[in-house]
Formats: sequence, structure tokens, C-alpha cells
Amino acid sequence: MELWDIYDENRMKTGQQIARGGKVPDGFYHIIVHIALFNEKGQMLIQKRHRSKHGWPGLWDISAGGCVKAGESSRQGAARELAEELGIAGCEELMHRILTIEFEGGMDDIYILKKELDITDFSLQKEEVSEVKWADKKEIEELIEGGGFVPYHKSYPALIFDMALLPDPFSPDGAAE
Repeated sequence: MELWDIYDENRMKTGQQIARGGKVPDGFYHIIVHIALFNEKGQMLIQKRHRSKHGWPGLWDISAGGCVKAGESSRQGAARELAEELGIAGCEELMHRILTIEFEGGMDDIYILKKELDITDFSLQKEEVSEVKWADKKEIEELIEGGGFVPYHKSYPALIFDMALLPDPFSPDGAAE
């Protein structure tokens, strides 16, 4: 049985846990992670969710993602999901959390990982992922419009692309003049 830690609005663990699929108490959260893997061409790796998946079966999605298990940090959960779903390990320190989206009962931490990998480098978790491919922002927008991608608003992957590929405005190298 998979357990999730429960957090308050300040991301502090409450000491409570729930089993996967259980209802998060009102006003509290569990943590979900998504990892967007980018190559040197500025493409994001996308995965096709297996047809047996409960949510959005057979649709394309961001590179990897899932729920953080009890006892894990957000970053540890992201690294575990990347290793489980795609067979890519040892990247925990290379991932950068770019934003958190709060929703009822959860906080979704989005990480970016820039790493040059060939499609043949991936070892897919067959129960979760049926295939992967590199895609640019336009292709993902077209998949969303055509109903072939998890039904995110187009601005969500666009924001991830912008944050991954544009200079960081807060770094000395990316600061506006």
C-alpha cells in the first residue's frame, strides 16, 4: 500500500498520512511532481500514458510524473518517478523546480531537467508508459488542440517551455539591461 504524507498550506508535514486513492482532508495537501526533460534542440520528451492507466489513458503527457511517497522530499519523489517511468537515474541534483501549482488537495511541483539523451536510452515502465518521443512546443499545442494530450490549457506547457528555454531573468546572465 502506497502512503502519502499530508501537508499544511505552508508545506509543513502534519504527521498524518493517507493511502493512495484516499481523500486528502479539506485544507490540506499531498505533493505531486512532474518532470519536463529537455534536449539541446529545445524539445521536451513526452510520454504516452498506457491504455490501462486510470487517468487519461492513451494520451500524451509531460515527460514523467506522479505522487510523492511518504518519507520522500519533492525532489526525491521526482527523481524516483523519472527512474521508474523512464529508467533515467542519477539526475536528482540536475533537476530544478520551476513552479508549484496548488489545487484542491494537492501541490504539483514542476521540475525541469536538461539532458541530452537518445530515445534508445530510455527504459519504459510498461504498466505506465507505452512510448516516448521528443516534441517541440508547437507539436504539443497541436496534440492538446486535437485531444491527444492530457487536457492541459495550452499556456501550461508553453510556460514550461519558456522557463526551460529562455534566459533566467533573475540570474546575472539573464538580467534585463
